[in-house]
Amino acid sequence: MQATSDNLSFYRTVFRVGAVYDMLLGASFFFFWKWLFDAIEVVPPENTSYIHITAAYVFMQGLGYWFVARDMLRNIDIVKLGVIYKLIYVALSVYYLAIGELLHAVFVWFAVFDLIFLVLFVAFLRRALPLAGRDRANV
Repeated sequence: MQATSDNLSFYRTVFRVGAVYDMLLGASFFFFWKWLFDAIEVVPPENTSYIHITAAYVFMQGLGYWFVARDMLRNIDIVKLGVIYKLIYVALSVYYLAIGELLHAVFVWFAVFDLIFLVLFVAFLRRALPLAGRDRANV
């Protein structure tokens, strides 16, 4: 089946959900980091800039997925970055879990969700890249 922008509509929902997920996660850890760390009984770093920088980055990734949902083919390169971001997070989570240094099991759940998004993002790219190439050739 040939990809068209019409049959990519499922992925628009995927990117909207991904956007809300990452923006809520980032905003929560940015503004409520103390409460969240207390709730999972993790001692935060002495310098909270690490938490704020990471949380802001997660929020910005979510904002990028919102841009993708608005115009999937025009913003396809953001999806490529998202694949790399999700792959790195999942790989690091698995690594730190394997060596027994993952801060808390909740971060495994974040990795599971990111793995699901990773698979969906790759599936989107496989269908959309040929279509995006045709659109770019016509510009």
